[in-house]
Amino acid sequence: MATKKDAAKSNVSRDELLKYYREMLLIRRFEEKAGQLYGMGLIGGFCHLYIGQEAVVVGLEACAKAGDKRITSYRDHGHMLACGMDPKGVMAELTGRSGGYSKGKGGSMHMFSREKHFYGGHGIVGAQVPLGAGLAFADKYKGNDSVTFTYFGDGAANQGQVYETYNMAELWSLPVIFVIENNQYAMGTSVKRSTKSTTLFGRGLAYGIPGEQVDGMDVLAVKAAGEKAVAHCRAGEGPYILEMMTYRYRGHSMSDPAKYRTREEVEKIKTEKDAIEHVRDLLLTPGLASEEDLKAIDREIKDLVNASADFARESPEPAPSELWTDIYA
Repeated sequence: MATKKDAAKSNVSRDELLKYYREMLLIRRFEEKAGQLYGMGLIGGFCHLYIGQEAVVVGLEACAKAGDKRITSYRDHGHMLACGMDPKGVMAELTGRSGGYSKGKGGSMHMFSREKHFYGGHGIVGAQVPLGAGLAFADKYKGNDSVTFTYFGDGAANQGQVYETYNMAELWSLPVIFVIENNQYAMGTSVKRSTKSTTLFGRGLAYGIPGEQVDGMDVLAVKAAGEKAVAHCRAGEGPYILEMMTYRYRGHSMSDPAKYRTREEVEKIKTEKDAIEHVRDLLLTPGLASEEDLKAIDREIKDLVNASADFARESPEPAPSELWTDIYA
């Protein structure tokens, strides 16, 4: 498994580290603000936060190029921000306002951006996996070298449609990277209680799909593994599986008190494995950045997130006439 020790050996610049620090911090502060707005009743329905898992999507987006696609599940706000979607539009959509990416009609599970090639967070567990293979099929058909990042969780990894997709993707040599975000709990069920498999990526070997397990709390380890996977797909060698070992700090959704794990377990991960603190250490310890440099970034991010919340509050709700737009008749 790729680890922090491996990552520390990689040749990474100050500017790259600052970029990753900023992008992960944006996701965390945005999600914290979304949690606040949910508590105030401004976000309805479900709200699944990405806090703790930031290194996965930031590390993989560092490997992407223009034209690459991404599709994921309902824990999707981090993916939107990492691919460059505007925090204002994302927050407005979460709050059901007309300034949102889907005009306030979709919420977190029906938010898309054709411009950024973000093809949605999907509410049906595992449903995005065959869709991701379909996106990759389109790129192969067009003859370009784009890849599709198809994200799903450890719970979805037990869905039958995942394995039907593996078979087809390998059979047709599709340029799709299957990213298993193994945060160790499918809703409230520990992966230790739901599978006897020692790895989840290893299941792909039955279909001839290579893969590896990665320290998903280390953005540099994620990036290194992502580059290998991307090169494999762009070379026309078919799909690749990355099992990202990560951890969510909050409950499955805002309505989940997460009583199925101990406070000590969560605190241990926060103290020893936090992805943002790791990059912070890589910047501060060798003197690549000062405390004031990082505080300035934090202030900038907080202003950006507060502006997104203000935009959402000020944006009107969709007009009743919008009931009849953007639908199939």
